[in-house]
Amino acid sequence: MLTGKNCMITGARTGIGRATTELFAKNGAVIWACASKYNEEFEEDMKELSQKYNTQIHISYFDLRAEEEVKEAVKKIISESSKRIDILINNAGVPFGAFLQMTSMTALHQVFQINFFSQMLITQMISKIMMKNKYGVIVNLSSVAGLDGEPGYTAYGSSKAAVAFATKTISRELADYHIRVNAVAPGLIQTNMTTVMEESAKEKMIHGASLKRAGTSKEVAELILFLASEESSFINGQVIRIDGGLG
Repeated sequence: MLTGKNCMITGARTGIGRATTELFAKNGAVIWACASKYNEEFEEDMKELSQKYNTQIHISYFDLRAEEEVKEAVKKIISESSKRIDILINNAGVPFGAFLQMTSMTALHQVFQINFFSQMLITQMISKIMMKNKYGVIVNLSSVAGLDGEPGYTAYGSSKAAVAFATKTISRELADYHIRVNAVAPGLIQTNMTTVMEESAKEKMIHGASLKRAGTSKEVAELILFLASEESSFINGQVIRIDGGLG
């Protein structure tokens, strides 16, 4: 589905990002897999995926909290890709749960820096290349936390709500350049992020979903693949929930 496409995936080391990277590799994409810092296991994992699916996987490290570091890394990716990134997956993010009165302004700024501001910076830079090439697909990772307003998610939910709103706006701004922009809003997914959640919160989400279970990273990756491919060529500006039927 993605043969010949150059793809950039942030947060590629674990969870949804890792599952998306493997699925994209399986479908023939050339990938720039991004993570925050050097990790030997990640290096070996990407090498194995590259060999398994006979495709190229380049690794890029940058800290989303450091704007200049992000800029330099993205410039390098643009250069390495011969100024052609066809698909951008803004997956990287940081979880944070606390009531408003327990949320420091420092924490709020950091959550937004990683979950929103850095994503917008990357999107600005990559979309300029897409505009010149008159083609592109961007998939952002939002969350049901940004749509449903549950207690304890002021920082995280607000950052993901910003992603959802930006998705709708950017999709209209870039449509004339044949660039589609959509977002995925997962519910409870079995990833490292869920380890920071209280068991009571997990149980509430599981019991609140009609399917009565958590989702998997692969299930979310399948949706991302669909939105990144030409199979979804008439879908634009949408925030698609994948939450097992939360009521």
